[in-house]
Amino acid sequence: MTITAALVAFASIWFLTFFCVLPLGFQSQGDAGEIVPGTPASAPADAQIARKAKITTVVTSVIFALVYALVTSGLITAQNMDVFHVIN
Repeated sequence: MTITAALVAFASIWFLTFFCVLPLGFQSQGDAGEIVPGTPASAPADAQIARKAKITTVVTSVIFALVYALVTSGLITAQNMDVFHVIN
């Protein structure tokens, strides 16, 4: 796996994981009872983006290590994924 492929894989896994982590611990302004004027009641009261980004980075590091190990071990190759026999 090249450095560019590793960076792309890490970034892809990071964003997928981030979108899975975002709803964890969500509390809307309506639930908190403090609705800021000009925002909907369903807006987050405290998004905690920095905390969720840190959690995402830790989880992504573990997932990426597993993906990297699978790819570099030779268990998963381009020929394994060539369903339509396009790669010669």
